[in-house]
Amino acid sequence: MPFAPVPRRAALLGLAAAGLARPATAQTGDWPNRPVRWINPGPAGGAGDVLSRLVADRMQARLGQPVVVDNRPGAGTNIGMAAVARAAPDGYTVGLASIAANAANKWLYRSLPFDPDRDFAAVGMIALVPNIVVIPPAVPARTLPEFIAWARAQGRPMNFGSVGAGSSQHLAGSQFQVITGVPMQHLPYTNSGQMNTDLIEGRIDLLFQSISAVAQMAQAGRMRPVAVSGTERVPAFPDLPTMREQGVEITSTGWFGLCTPAGVPEPILARLEAELLAVIEEPELRGRIIAGGSLPRRMGRADFARFMAEESERWRGVIQAVGATAE
Repeated sequence: MPFAPVPRRAALLGLAAAGLARPATAQTGDWPNRPVRWINPGPAGGAGDVLSRLVADRMQARLGQPVVVDNRPGAGTNIGMAAVARAAPDGYTVGLASIAANAANKWLYRSLPFDPDRDFAAVGMIALVPNIVVIPPAVPARTLPEFIAWARAQGRPMNFGSVGAGSSQHLAGSQFQVITGVPMQHLPYTNSGQMNTDLIEGRIDLLFQSISAVAQMAQAGRMRPVAVSGTERVPAFPDLPTMREQGVEITSTGWFGLCTPAGVPEPILARLEAELLAVIEEPELRGRIIAGGSLPRRMGRADFARFMAEESERWRGVIQAVGATAE
């Protein structure tokens, strides 16, 4: 005997009654009572991945539930951050905010799969990530001014690589062109290792690279460091002057923080903020962040939201000045 079809409305009501339909509002009293997903929108092994795993491990210990890092790279962080924006606002998905997705991409891309101003809630800062300026060992320059003089004499644009449009590396190169007048050609890479190899072998002229990605190669002499970005020298290279110290007024630096989808209940946001601020104060974690070439920063929700808005406005001018775009 054939089964009679169940009307669609009745089927949906049955699912809701069984507790299978998505709840309209998050239950906050026992949060968290299951694993939290931490989306890193960058590549495995990158500075964002390293920081994500360090901080997620300590957050896990404090929350009493697994905090699982989920790498979702691609499209200049847009793929991963779209997944954050679309996630349920229940505190079980957090994302790694960055200079790309949360400041620059709105000015680079004609359209985004999310609204960086409305689709996320700030939790707090994790670290600043200064870039180290490295050049091929065959280039006859030992300082940043010497490299600029050499570059101007070549009569061609300087090729520089980055992990993608909107990354701190891309933005630093764009700002370098605006301030120094040296023509620059941006070459985006999907593989940071290949980018480093191309620099060592002279196929590209310079990198504004994260310190953790090139520290060993630079210390071994396979590439030559000539400056660091940011406003201060970094412990990993204490004798290396900043760009500002060498007369080039560039203080750009990458940064990472924590965010959630918009609409997460206030008690959960407050708990996430409190735990993140406590984690950033842990001496062992701070030491590991610094050893990797980053600078830990303790900054709560309100200040981090304001910081991201200011960064967005700052980079709008640079991006428009060089006419940079991304697809």
